[in-house]
Amino acid sequence: MKQILFVLLVGVTVLTSCEKSTENTMNVSGNIKGLKKGTLYLQQFKDSTLATLDSLEIKGDGTFSFSTEVNEPEVFYLYLKKEDNNDINDRITFFGESGDIVINTSWNTFDTNVDISGSKSHEKLLEFYDMASKFNIKELTLVQQASTPELQEDSVALDSIQRLINQNTISRYRYALNFGLNNGDSYATPYIMITEAREANPKYLDSIYKGLTPKVAASKYGKEFKAFLDENN
Repeated sequence: MKQILFVLLVGVTVLTSCEKSTENTMNVSGNIKGLKKGTLYLQQFKDSTLATLDSLEIKGDGTFSFSTEVNEPEVFYLYLKKEDNNDINDRITFFGESGDIVINTSWNTFDTNVDISGSKSHEKLLEFYDMASKFNIKELTLVQQASTPELQEDSVALDSIQRLINQNTISRYRYALNFGLNNGDSYATPYIMITEAREANPKYLDSIYKGLTPKVAASKYGKEFKAFLDENN
């Protein structure tokens, strides 16, 4: 009877141990359509240095899979070293977290036409970037208009365009701040604030920090956000 109880106890302990070792595992898999040859790297910033966590040599099949332990949602990178001697547009940024994340793309549009699923934090990041890109496109359009020869000689028209650019900038910051205030439970929020809204009014940024949930505030980017506010207040 004692032996049976011992075996059962060991079995439960092993199962519990396995569960603990996998509950924080991030599995990143997917396919790079059309890729015949290259090396794919899973990377992450550690102590201000971009470190390689794992790598995979690809030959003839663009399917890939990586697994790593994560303590909390954080930004990771997929870097593709292709056999074309061109390092441009070869890195995908994504918000990783525990669970299964699927990334599908193509070798020739590696970071520009990518589909990422399985990460709630990345969904929030993408939601912000989709809207932010509209402000960026509008500003680029206005700048291009101002650079035309006709308008270069029209100071009144140039002043008008500059006012539109300023209004667009204000609208972009308003959107970022409202996003932060409405998404205090997302790990993506402090990351967005320190990368996209650093020049916003510190008073409003402080309000966003105070609206973060305890877990988000205690996260890597939550702490970086707090340090940034302390330096600028």
